[in-house]
Amino acid sequence: MKKGINALIVLCALCLLCGCASNYSFNVNKAGKLNVSLPFKIFSDKYTCKGKDESPPVKIEGVSSKVKSLALVMIDLDAPKGVFVHWVAWNIPANVSYIPPGIPRKPVVEKPVKMVQGRNDFGKIGYGGPCPPFGVHRYVIKVYGLNCWLNLKPGSTANTLYRAMNGHVIQIGSYTARYP
Repeated sequence: MKKGINALIVLCALCLLCGCASNYSFNVNKAGKLNVSLPFKIFSDKYTCKGKDESPPVKIEGVSSKVKSLALVMIDLDAPKGVFVHWVAWNIPANVSYIPPGIPRKPVVEKPVKMVQGRNDFGKIGYGGPCPPFGVHRYVIKVYGLNCWLNLKPGSTANTLYRAMNGHVIQIGSYTARYP
């Protein structure tokens, strides 16, 4: 019994040291900057659960020639139980400078932009827009420039994506908008 408890303590310590926590981080100081923007500072209902709930248009500029693929994660910083993931996508070609609105909620998207999508914290594939239970919330779209393509199963979570990206992020950019 004592061996089992000691093994569990060691496993938990290793997990904390290796960054298995949900707020996975990268050495941003070594990563170059990407310019990421949306055409608004406040989400309109069109991009939320009160409207069509379609993904917003995302503009990406300044991608280095060393970048092979892009990944995207959208989070709510003000969710009642901590960070809430609204969108997870990867293997976006590096030459994509604009992700149009209304990306299909499919695991593998071929058009209008190629990408693989993961599972958001609503438990669904693809984008799930702002739907705060109360108050004003801040939503951050982060785009990562990677030096490789990722071999992840469609439907993977943000935490799985973060672990796969570790050591491969060469550029990063973000944009914050709020709702309501």
